[in-house]
Amino acid sequence: MENLFSGDGQVAELAKMAYGMVMAYAPKVILAIVTLIIGLWLINRFISVLDKKLGAKDPTLNKFLCGLIGAVLKILLFISVASMVGIATTSFVAIMGAAGLAVGLALQGSLANFAGGVLILIFKPFKVGDVIEAQGFFGSVVEIQILYTIINTFDNRRIVIPNGQLSNASLTNVNAYEKRRADMVFGIGYGDDIDKAKAILKRLVEEDERSHADPAPNIFVGSLGESSVDINVRVWTDTPNVWPLIWDMQEKVKKAFDAEGVTIPFPQRDVHLYDTKGE
Repeated sequence: MENLFSGDGQVAELAKMAYGMVMAYAPKVILAIVTLIIGLWLINRFISVLDKKLGAKDPTLNKFLCGLIGAVLKILLFISVASMVGIATTSFVAIMGAAGLAVGLALQGSLANFAGGVLILIFKPFKVGDVIEAQGFFGSVVEIQILYTIINTFDNRRIVIPNGQLSNASLTNVNAYEKRRADMVFGIGYGDDIDKAKAILKRLVEEDERSHADPAPNIFVGSLGESSVDINVRVWTDTPNVWPLIWDMQEKVKKAFDAEGVTIPFPQRDVHLYDTKGE
């Protein structure tokens, strides 16, 4: 090393400057790298623990908060590491702010989705596991991310909906309440006995264990159609049982009406043919 410094004056001076810079910055760079590695490990561990804790209590809030907190912590870590190396963090933060403004202007839709995600988590119009109807899709919510909500339809399609649209439009939450009313309509012929048909419907409803006695089922003539007397049946049941109950009742009512001689009318058209050749 002494021979290097004792050579040509200019080369020796450059070598001394390089050596001084290495000795001055090498410890800082090594410390910054170690800090970065340990910091990323600690952040990942923290996010993992937070994911488990929140996942057990609130799966809806879980993914959103873990992703947001992880991103913020990593940005703060990188700024800290930069300051350890000697980079002026004030100018760095200013550059980041300007870049953030430019990106924000370019990604206004994404910011709207982010704000929508925050509103969804605060006001909770739905949560993970709920069945919703929104933006023309009907399915179960499987994940609420920072920008998007993911639902699975019942025919096994994966739908990704921007949170901005979900927070600013009407939606139906099918699972908002534990109980729902199943509404059904059964038509009988004008020549059939209404009281007999209502008694059959009442018996079928009471025999089904999924129907609730409180509130009591409501069976009444809803309308007089063109070819049928329409009897409305309204039954309260647990929310998951609504459609299975409706589907089963269609078959049960058809079989019971057939057995009891109650007709279910259907549209018919009489066609009259006239022989005009003899005229």
